[in-house]
Amino acid sequence: MIARLKQSYRGMRLGTRLALGLGALALVVFAVVGSALTMYMRDYLSAQLNEQLKIAQIAQSKSIADYGTLKGKKYYRWYYAVYDVSDGTPELRKPEDPADVPEDIDDFTLVAKALTVEGTEVTRTEHLKGQGQYRLRACEVKPGVILVSAAPMDDIEDTVGQLITIQVITFVLALAALVVFGRAMLRRGLKPLSDMAHTARAITSHDLTDSAALPVRHDNRDGGPEVEELRTAFNTMLEHIDDALAVRTEAEQRLRRFVADASHELRTPLMSVRGYADLFQYAAAHSPEERDKHLARLRAEAARMGYLLDDLLMLARLDAADVETPLRLEEADLVQLAHQAADAFRAGHPGHPLTVAAGPDAVRLRLDPLRVRQVLDNLLTNAAVHTPRGTKVCLEVSVESGSAEVRITDSGPGIPADDQERVFDRFYRVDKARSRDRGGSGLGLAVARSLVRAHGGTIALTSGPGETTFTVRLPRGGSRA
Repeated sequence: MIARLKQSYRGMRLGTRLALGLGALALVVFAVVGSALTMYMRDYLSAQLNEQLKIAQIAQSKSIADYGTLKGKKYYRWYYAVYDVSDGTPELRKPEDPADVPEDIDDFTLVAKALTVEGTEVTRTEHLKGQGQYRLRACEVKPGVILVSAAPMDDIEDTVGQLITIQVITFVLALAALVVFGRAMLRRGLKPLSDMAHTARAITSHDLTDSAALPVRHDNRDGGPEVEELRTAFNTMLEHIDDALAVRTEAEQRLRRFVADASHELRTPLMSVRGYADLFQYAAAHSPEERDKHLARLRAEAARMGYLLDDLLMLARLDAADVETPLRLEEADLVQLAHQAADAFRAGHPGHPLTVAAGPDAVRLRLDPLRVRQVLDNLLTNAAVHTPRGTKVCLEVSVESGSAEVRITDSGPGIPADDQERVFDRFYRVDKARSRDRGGSGLGLAVARSLVRAHGGTIALTSGPGETTFTVRLPRGGSRA
């Protein structure tokens, strides 16, 4: 049965399904509003009856205290019982009129006992046999005398019942009108969208590489905002496709630039090697005293080309880390690595005073010591190469929550804001006129970022006039590799 209902619902038109959904939602709203209104009306009428009982008992208590009688103080269908309390036990006083009390006075006696125990007025709702629902209230007339009054609740129940009937009839009519007229209005409003579906087939014959917007709109001007929204959605989708194609084109262009830059970087040392080889051959035949000098230069250019090839190979292996990881992880002390890098920096760049703030404690991490040392060397070398002689450099190691941080700060001129986002790109140089002998190949920071990412960490740059800081964060739980 449920499966057939689901199948029937799926076969309905969108307008009908929306109308039924609105009807169900309206039914819930009507039920909540009706229940709240009914409860409020019942509580309000009950409070009014309680107040009426209280006012009546004030007058009755005064009559009993002054004259010992209730004559002239009675209401139609109300019951009254006077109890004398002796040793904490209430005893019914003989009523002035037998009609003042019902046949069964057990509920009255229980309310009177409750008053003797609680010591304050008691109000309860009880069902008196043969009489219906009554509101009972007990109060103390004077010490030792208790008055229990009972008022019928028939009027409250009748009023609440009439209110519920009116609400049900009104809500049913409103719900039926909502479903019928809402369905008609929804179908009329959604008709342009149905017509527009035929026009949308033009997408299949449209060249998605074209940036022109598809004319997916219907001639009917009664479509309203819905038609405009659908047309805009199609055009936005095509714009996203255009953007994706542009990103892919940009990636291809970057790859071509990378290949061109790599070829250019490799061609320079190769030409130098070729030139120094020719000079070495000439010196070996004519100037033996120059041979060692040319041989040293030949070896230097070969070493430089080897470093460049090593960096390119490292980047390629890091890009393919899901297949083959270049890291060899082991437990190592980051503070010790920082001191080793600092010693090497002082030996290679004596013109840049270096201070180390690593602290006395060891920072044990699971990492590749050689690669992390390479990161530190690259960052320190970058600080020395791109700042004037005498510039102060600071190396600091600290431990944050869940990670270890290494900060390398120099007091140089800083990096322009336009270049800060691209300093980690491959073959990118801030100073385009800088010579390769002094400025390097532009792969140092790219290799550093890739190695840090391979360890599951991050590297960030903050720079301004007079201070540039590279911050390396490594997780204390080990690398992702």
